[in-house]
Amino acid sequence: MSPPSATFDLPASTNPTNVLKANLSVKPTGIATSLSAISSNWPAFTFAPIRESQVSRAMTSRYFADLDSYAESDVVIIGAGSCGLSAAYTLATARPDLKIALLEAGVAPGGGAWLGGQLFSAMVMRKPAQLFLNEIGVAYEDEGDFVVVKHAALFTATLLSKVLACENVKLFNATTVEDLITRAEGEEGRVRIAGVVTNWTLVAMHHGDQSCMDPNTINAPIVISTTGHDGPFGAFSVKRLVAMQQLPQLGGMRGLDMGTAEDAIVKGTREIVPGLIVGGMELSEVDGANRMGPTFGAMVLSGVKAAEEAVKLVEKAERK
Repeated sequence: MSPPSATFDLPASTNPTNVLKANLSVKPTGIATSLSAISSNWPAFTFAPIRESQVSRAMTSRYFADLDSYAESDVVIIGAGSCGLSAAYTLATARPDLKIALLEAGVAPGGGAWLGGQLFSAMVMRKPAQLFLNEIGVAYEDEGDFVVVKHAALFTATLLSKVLACENVKLFNATTVEDLITRAEGEEGRVRIAGVVTNWTLVAMHHGDQSCMDPNTINAPIVISTTGHDGPFGAFSVKRLVAMQQLPQLGGMRGLDMGTAEDAIVKGTREIVPGLIVGGMELSEVDGANRMGPTFGAMVLSGVKAAEEAVKLVEKAERK
């Protein structure tokens, strides 16, 4: 059975542009000005008038304006999990003058930080990671050497809301990085990272069964990669570096050892090749570090350190 045809409520001779202008110029009347006014008179409830095209234009005009603006960014962060979000928040608040593009392959940012581990809700962070929780205003229970947030989603939602409130950050979710932009650097065969090659994730997932679907690009002198450990979209940047012969091989993530893993990730967060800083569990694939399992302090503080490393690179460039 065919779906019902769309209806169009303008005469064929009417200019839609003029009608849109007319609609926008009309001030809504009879619209409630408080929630209590709505609750006290539901029979008279109505939304303000709108045309479907206004909804479309409201979304697309802003999205494509953002694509235009962030095609040249100061910093690109790949991955909006706990490490990438921490890096974005730290960098955006330290340097509000920088334009930061935050790319997330999934529809929902946050990575694995919506749950504390397995399907458990509480999130554990070893001290001194609670200092970051203090910074963003997330409450926790103090257990001595570690703290517990009552639900991982409280941490992730709070951090995400603060990142999105930053005027200098644009999150492009459902957007994956398909490659790195490179420039020749120094000795024969060495490169500097100069940005990222992007595509909508659903498009990237169907390159094998559709015709050529070329990507888009974002130029940036600094890229922070936090794509997590190896997986369908994980460890993307460092695997690409191996393929480009910029790294000899990956060390491969070792088994779980919380006692060594978290220190190693934070201390190892650094610029791997010129222009590319790697943090979080992606770094474990480079260095052969252990996994830490269901504890998140290293992700947070690796993000903080990655942001600090980016600031150093920016300041170095500014001094030239």
